[in-house]
Amino acid sequence: MRDFSQAPFLVIWEVTQACDLACKHCRASARPGRDPRELSSEEAQRLLRQIREFGDPLLVFTGGDPLKRPDIFDLMKQSVALGLRTTITPSATPLLSEETVERIRDCGVSRMAVSLDGACAEDHDRFRQVAGSFEWTIAALRHAAKIGLETQINTTVTQHNFATLDRIAERVGAEQARLWSVFFLIVTGRAQQADDLSAEEYEQVFEFLYRTSKTAPFDIKTTEAQHYRRYVAQQRKREGAASSAPASLIQRQAGINDGKGFLFISHSGEIFPSGFLATSGGNVRTTTLQEAYRNSRLFRVLRDSDALGGKCGVCNYRNLCGGSRARAFALTGDYMAADPRCIYMPPQYSPAA
Repeated sequence: MRDFSQAPFLVIWEVTQACDLACKHCRASARPGRDPRELSSEEAQRLLRQIREFGDPLLVFTGGDPLKRPDIFDLMKQSVALGLRTTITPSATPLLSEETVERIRDCGVSRMAVSLDGACAEDHDRFRQVAGSFEWTIAALRHAAKIGLETQINTTVTQHNFATLDRIAERVGAEQARLWSVFFLIVTGRAQQADDLSAEEYEQVFEFLYRTSKTAPFDIKTTEAQHYRRYVAQQRKREGAASSAPASLIQRQAGINDGKGFLFISHSGEIFPSGFLATSGGNVRTTTLQEAYRNSRLFRVLRDSDALGGKCGVCNYRNLCGGSRARAFALTGDYMAADPRCIYMPPQYSPAA
């Protein structure tokens, strides 16, 4: 398992919080206008050089909608020129035209990711709260496939689409996406606790994802469902040599968690363990990414599995999984508490102790 004490595997940069959608789950509570506190172009370029000093982490330009930032194409080009593996997650609005998709490809990015939260226009647009978002999403995916730009589809699992995940998976395959990234809700921003699934329903989704991964023409990964790795490990152990489930993505994600192999930079330069855990380890205007990630107390504690509380602290899967630190914080106020959406009871855990 990789040591993430010195460098993250994945860096997410929220280049802006501006967005023309009004998604029900938006962690950033995004709005159409740009925040004057955004990093300037000069600060942004300096930030990219700092990210490169980590080595070659995967960099994701996100938002809000990164297309709302006028210099986004220049920033993508610089990122690629620096040798960073670069992806972007634009919002599906009229800004994501065929010409824009082609410009994204021409910047040399590895992949474009778009969100799909319903298998049909009615379901998706109701969640995104803007009519036409579904059609813009599908059009962008199809044009990307036509011009040779690799794509990824992000889906946030909520009570709104829990029952139709099979149909969404069919869409992912039909639109030729390389990866289905399934996000599990964190109650922050505009997200409501009533929209979240129960711990038992999480396990039902895990079962569906695991079964789908055996035959799907795309890879599957989860975000803020670190315990899916535990589920996969359990299933592979039960199946033994007969297991046909792909393990490569799970192995690459092993041990990654908020602040551990994962780093998020806000639009105003705050250095967070993730976008869903908005507790700052510093700001790029006053400290370096390396200093914050390697030495801030916040990040050091998050990487210390011995500091985990509750059943996560004694779990036999704690180094593979570790539970969602963002979810623990959102639901308990303690980012080192046990993940409230995990049903697994470690053999050595005694609730009365």
